[in-house]
Amino acid sequence: MISISVSNLAFRTGTREILSGVTFSLEEGDRLAIVGVNGSGKSTLLRMICGEYPHDEGEIHIAKNKIVGMLHQDDAFNIIGSDGREIPATEAEEALDIKEENRPDASPIDCTVLGQMYAVFPDLCRAEVRLADLQARLDSADPADTDTLNRLSSEYTNLNNRFIRDGGLYYKSRCRSILSNLGFDESVWGRPVATMSGGQRTRLALARLLSREPDILILDEPTNHLDLDTMVWLEGHLAAYPKNKTVILVSHDRLFLDRVTNKTLDVENGTTKLYKAKYSEYAELKKKDRAEQEKKYNLQQKEIARLEAYIEQQRRWNRERNIIAAESREKAIARMEKVEKPKALPRSIRFTLNSSGESGNDVAEAKNLTMGFGQNILFRSLSFLVKKHDRFFISGPNGCGKSTLIKLLLGQLEPLAGEIEYGYNVTVGYYDQENQNLNDENTVLDELWNAYPNLTETEIRSTLALFLFRGDDIEKEVRVLSGGERARLTLAKLILSRMNLLILDEPTNHLDIESREALETALREFDGTIIAVSHDRYFTRQLATRFLDLGDGGRDFHGGYDDYMQWRENRAAEGLPVSPDLAAALAVEKTAKEEYAERKKSGAEKRKLEKRKAEVERDIAKTEKKIAEIDDLLFGEAATDYVRAAALTDEKTVAEDRLLQLYEEYEELTADT
Repeated sequence: MISISVSNLAFRTGTREILSGVTFSLEEGDRLAIVGVNGSGKSTLLRMICGEYPHDEGEIHIAKNKIVGMLHQDDAFNIIGSDGREIPATEAEEALDIKEENRPDASPIDCTVLGQMYAVFPDLCRAEVRLADLQARLDSADPADTDTLNRLSSEYTNLNNRFIRDGGLYYKSRCRSILSNLGFDESVWGRPVATMSGGQRTRLALARLLSREPDILILDEPTNHLDLDTMVWLEGHLAAYPKNKTVILVSHDRLFLDRVTNKTLDVENGTTKLYKAKYSEYAELKKKDRAEQEKKYNLQQKEIARLEAYIEQQRRWNRERNIIAAESREKAIARMEKVEKPKALPRSIRFTLNSSGESGNDVAEAKNLTMGFGQNILFRSLSFLVKKHDRFFISGPNGCGKSTLIKLLLGQLEPLAGEIEYGYNVTVGYYDQENQNLNDENTVLDELWNAYPNLTETEIRSTLALFLFRGDDIEKEVRVLSGGERARLTLAKLILSRMNLLILDEPTNHLDIESREALETALREFDGTIIAVSHDRYFTRQLATRFLDLGDGGRDFHGGYDDYMQWRENRAAEGLPVSPDLAAALAVEKTAKEEYAERKKSGAEKRKLEKRKAEVERDIAKTEKKIAEIDDLLFGEAATDYVRAAALTDEKTVAEDRLLQLYEEYEELTADT
């Protein structure tokens, strides 16, 4: 059954066309990834589907009675009141319809983390309060007042039946479970929402949305602010999302897309194309489609050029028959269905990172570091040594101190105990995930030029062009840049500095897939040492050679991403200490691997069967043709030649036996596929 259908959708801002001709449809159970470079219109398309943005042309049809729920990027969290209305989180609890002083104790709705999860179910919350009130009235009613008892009992029974039918017995446990899995332990359930960070509010908005389980779930960058274990849990949760519901998501996490989606909508140059494939398969299909279209276009252009040369030659001869021949070829060109030339791919960044020279073999050493804030100690007696050319990744759940350790390495914070020493000839370059080293008052050009005043304007402009800042873009003020543009500007500043130790804090945040791949290529070719924090598993898999697991007491693991994940899985299986919820997360990861291996094996077997089926079909056609040819000979030129007729009859018998075997094999193959 079709759950959502989009036809010829268009969106414009002024004279600029952002999207046009967007057409696709999704069935119940589909999991769609929308991909494209930053600024291509992905989030705009999601907002049009939700009705938040009007569309200039086209139609959007959503199946009857389908509920749509959407998580925006860095969602601005709103408080939900007792009637289900949303109120900005900046307003205090007095904004709620049920005030603290007159709210029954049984009411679970308030401005705390857990209270706002319960508020997703206002009808159940009100029913719970009413049931408690009815129970209290029944307990205190006069046993002799049968009319009142009957009336209260009848209302209680009817309301309780609806409460149970609508999930009243388990909605609270569901809310608590989702909170736990998204990184909110019990210690924060009672915290007011107003005291939480922006990232925590976005995760809470995601938790509320998942607890509602809308029929069409739309997620815009849902993996922002999630650590590795939580991301793995979310993959499993979405994989198990009810099969009669639809999921649409935008994400730059390539592994996440591969494990969650089964269809991909490519947004490029204002148009879209739907691929019935997950991300990695889509990427290959897109390359093949483009190569095929370019081939067809070039072949057609060659043919047109050949015909035009022929026409020109015939017209030079200028005889009647030559004129007729030329006109015939002109009509042939006119009748051709023209193959459109593939549009240029969206521009992507390209750059290299230059080392400042060789450092010593010992690059950075931490000795007995202890760090915390107040009573919250993040880590104690942490020691490690980073060697030259290491790709040293710091891992662990949110809140374990990864970014704090980065700041200690940079000297931005002082440890409570211990020290950090750098080796000989070490020069440091730093990428900040929040891009805080940018001055909002500067233009893009001035931001880079002020950092490197000895460079010429041509050199500065050339560097900015590598990061897609061209023309009027370089005159933009930093304050108006998008997250992706700020990230690209920070990278532009970084490549002009000379360093042999790169410290990266979530470097892929805000970068689209093409920019991430360019960054991965540059870092692989960087002849220096890297210390990084990243939740991008594909990025980590491409680069990491060592891991410092702060979630496991600062254990130092030498090896790549897959070996590291296997090591963690083994520790969890052996009952050794691991980070919270890791066992469940690894179980989901293991299941995903097993399912992938099974799908791969099944796909190979299916392709083998299809190949054999095609071979049998060809053999059947050949054998049937051979029998028909023998019959023609038997009733034709061999009809009076008894010796030849006997030989042909024997040959026909063998062919018919072979044909019978082929028919039986074909039936078996058809049954298997």
